Amino acid sequence: MDQDIVSRLRQAAPLFWSNPGRRPVADCREVISAHAPGVAAARQRFARFAPLLAGLFPELAAAGGVISSELAPIPGLAAAFRDPGGRVAFSPESLFLKADHALPVAGSVKARGGVHAVLCVAERLALAHGVLASPHDDYRRLADKQARELFAGHRLSVGSTGNLGLSIGVMGRALGLGVDVHMSREARDWKKKRLRDVGARVVEHASDYSAACAVARAEAAGRDDLHFIDDENSLDLFYGYAVAAGELAAQLAAAGIRPSLERPVSLYLPCGVGGAPGGVALGARMVFGDAAVIVFVEPVQAPCLLYGMASSRHDAAAVSELGLTLATEADGLAVGRPSRFVGRLMAPLVDAFATVSDAGLLRQLAALFAAHGMEVEPSAAAGLAGMEATCADPEGWRLVRERGVETGVHVAWATGGSLVPAAEHAAFREKAALVAGSEGGV
Repeated sequence: MDQDIVSRLRQAAPLFWSNPGRRPVADCREVISAHAPGVAAARQRFARFAPLLAGLFPELAAAGGVISSELAPIPGLAAAFRDPGGRVAFSPESLFLKADHALPVAGSVKARGGVHAVLCVAERLALAHGVLASPHDDYRRLADKQARELFAGHRLSVGSTGNLGLSIGVMGRALGLGVDVHMSREARDWKKKRLRDVGARVVEHASDYSAACAVARAEAAGRDDLHFIDDENSLDLFYGYAVAAGELAAQLAAAGIRPSLERPVSLYLPCGVGGAPGGVALGARMVFGDAAVIVFVEPVQAPCLLYGMASSRHDAAAVSELGLTLATEADGLAVGRPSRFVGRLMAPLVDAFATVSDAGLLRQLAALFAAHGMEVEPSAAAGLAGMEATCADPEGWRLVRERGVETGVHVAWATGGSLVPAAEHAAFREKAALVAGSEGGV
């Protein structure tokens, strides 16, 4: 491992790291093709469940049960992204926010993966017990008495810092499944309350995310009535996230944008354990090939996927070895060990990583609200902070110049925020005002 990177990670200093293991998509066809059926199956499953979802959630009725988010132009942030010489890096019309912070049902990117994972459990149970005759049946039957009686005898279990637990809790309880959410010390109180309000059981842990997951996993071992949804390893979650890339491609096409090698689409993806950004990145490689530039963004106190990948130790690497604490405003990204399979899968597919400070997160959170009135949580501002870091860092700017990123489009993925209480949003902006100008880096 590059000892300079180790030293910089230990210092909890913002950095940019170009992935030396990145390979052209032509060299990764076998890996990508192996997952293509799973992504296609997830897309079809969402379609089968859409009529049921439209009936369960009023906010989905107008869309026919389709869970999707806006691709929002954010030209007002152009001045925030500057190259190492201080010049504005990108044209205002090239900047977008993928507004997964406002996804229906769960108000975060986890509404894709988390909801899909719950639908997988419900579908398997319903088919196995004859509630559904086949995948061609009317899935609205899963709201009937027979299905409710079946689901009442089963529970879902998950370890979460917050948003994944919310998506699984809301979806699981809507179907009548029991839900246990094991929440680590980083989880915010309002998320626990919202889960309890829908009837989920919240199990609070004084330990970190990985330890909470381990307890939940052990409890479910060997039980047929307790279904553990493993954020660190679940393909059901992963494929649910991956379908977002097809949605993005359609939105770009509708705007007259067709990414190419000369004018790529750059994706800045907030990263915790790795499942959501990994799924989106895999989908992006399937849809855009090498015409996507993918940057994962992590807090300086929790760069678990970067450390795992750069060390080639993946889930055997823990940021605690670096003296880092996981203390960050980005509670959804406060993870000490990466996913067991995402790091290895992403090793040839992701272009780079950026680590960002809380000051950078809060600055971008406040700037987005000031320019466009959008409220996101700190974790969701990581994509914007990562865009800023990519431009400002000499190595990041070199990647921008080499890959033609200057002339392409830039999409920061917003991962959560619409369900955050108004008082919490106000507190985030107050913190941003307090730290303004107090930290030189991002």
